[in-house]
Amino acid sequence: MSFAERYGPWAVIAGASEGTGRAFARKIAANGVPSVLLARRREPLMALAGEIRAESGVECVTATVDLAAPDALDRIVAAVGPREVGLFVNNAGADTNGARFLDRGVEAWLQLARINVMTMLRCCHHFAGPMRARGRGGLLLVNSGACYGGASHMATYTASKAFMLCFGEGLWAELRQHGVDVLTLVLGQTDTPAFRKLLAEKGMPFPDKAASPDDVAALGLERLPYGPVQNWGLADDVIGYAPNSASMRRERVLMIEKMSKQIFGDR
Repeated sequence: MSFAERYGPWAVIAGASEGTGRAFARKIAANGVPSVLLARRREPLMALAGEIRAESGVECVTATVDLAAPDALDRIVAAVGPREVGLFVNNAGADTNGARFLDRGVEAWLQLARINVMTMLRCCHHFAGPMRARGRGGLLLVNSGACYGGASHMATYTASKAFMLCFGEGLWAELRQHGVDVLTLVLGQTDTPAFRKLLAEKGMPFPDKAASPDDVAALGLERLPYGPVQNWGLADDVIGYAPNSASMRRERVLMIEKMSKQIFGDR
């Protein structure tokens, strides 16, 4: 199948206003699939939708949604309406705090956890159900190398990203037999406005080798059929900065899946 046949007729992109989300929206449109673009800020979304219409001739729908709000999914469902969604890209969830856990009020960390865990989980549950019934579709979870271990100044962030990593692997194991692709795209340092702002606030120089959002989006869409994990800058069988290579993690998931079938049956 073509990209549009496999992941159309509509995509939903959470965190689409800038950086990698913006790049995903443009590349998905270039493949002939219109998107529902979600973010907190209206103006960048409207500008992006106009740019996509001009360069690809593809329709876009925009909705301002606070993904940390308890009613985020309700607002997303209302924005999508009756449109059939074949691709969900979860691109939100950068940590703009850059602080030790006890140096911020707990609400800051709860908001981050709601974005990276609860809203992401709810969206996957909502959109993956119809995909499984149709026998096609995709879930692309944009993650961070922070998912591979805890670190100072990132306790909540690393924990929430680790949840995303394991959650995505589990979904891949459950949905691949139904024709639904699941990929967790693990990024390193990426040239996004949020990353530049954080470094500027800390008085730190910008790294020379940060990945471009366009390259990140291209890789994510290319590797979507080959989940459950793709590590940015690393071949499938190379460990690199992660404790396991992507292929090693895949084999682990398959091994546990085989063991689980002995307990739960092939359901």
